[in-house]
Amino acid sequence: MSGLLSGLEQFGLSGLENMDLYEKPKREAAAKTAEEQVIQEQDFLFDKTFTCPICDKEFKSRTVKIGKAKLIGTDMDLRPKYEHVDLLKYDIIMCPSCGYAALSRYFKFITSPQAKRIKEIISSKFKPITVQKDIYTYDEALERYKLTLANAIVKMAKPSEKAYICLKTAWLLRGKGEALDKKAPNYEEEKKKVNAQEKEFLKNALDGFLAARQSENFPMCGMDEPTVDYLISVIATRFEQYDVASKLISQVIASPSVNPRMKDKARDLKEQIIKEIRVKNAAK
Repeated sequence: MSGLLSGLEQFGLSGLENMDLYEKPKREAAAKTAEEQVIQEQDFLFDKTFTCPICDKEFKSRTVKIGKAKLIGTDMDLRPKYEHVDLLKYDIIMCPSCGYAALSRYFKFITSPQAKRIKEIISSKFKPITVQKDIYTYDEALERYKLTLANAIVKMAKPSEKAYICLKTAWLLRGKGEALDKKAPNYEEEKKKVNAQEKEFLKNALDGFLAARQSENFPMCGMDEPTVDYLISVIATRFEQYDVASKLISQVIASPSVNPRMKDKARDLKEQIIKEIRVKNAAK
């Protein structure tokens, strides 16, 4: 090291020739740093206070910190995937006192007749929840989504809202399937069960969005018309409803307002539809 620092004696620093250029980290310090870097699901969450529009009681709900989670990709049907945490598990706001539950974007928006129906049909029978969880398992989150869907049916929500709940429930189930322990003895059985549930919710999401498209205005569930048409096309393709998928995806490709990324996705889907139709016809 004396070569790198030789000549410093002119500054009166002749004793520095033997300093290490790159200090070797101590093993204990390195181990501690690695331990500190372990990221847990609760690191992305905090308790947010809400006031229930049904019973007027305040309660806290686990909520994801804005900007904390990192998006790492999306599935073909636009399901978002984040690093270290599944945000879908925390998109339901549920009052632990009266049982009112809704997706976060819909929680505050409820009419007096809807509130009355929820009080009569859900709140009158609901058993209050006293234990609050730091994190939700997939099964706990699934229960919250099912309660949300029940609330939506009771309050006679628009088809788009019910379809969106079904879509997000399907996404949640997909996440559950991916999180299953592949080494567990009952893995294949559980995976088959979860896949069947996901398929059922996806089919209901498709039916709901098709109905909403005929009766509601855009934006729908925060999505513009091309995005909804793309989404419907993806799900319709999964259920081999190629006539629906082909018609809508062609409209997405032809639309001048669609951004290049969405158009690329639409073209890929169009090619997939063509291939699947060819395979299906060849099998006849």
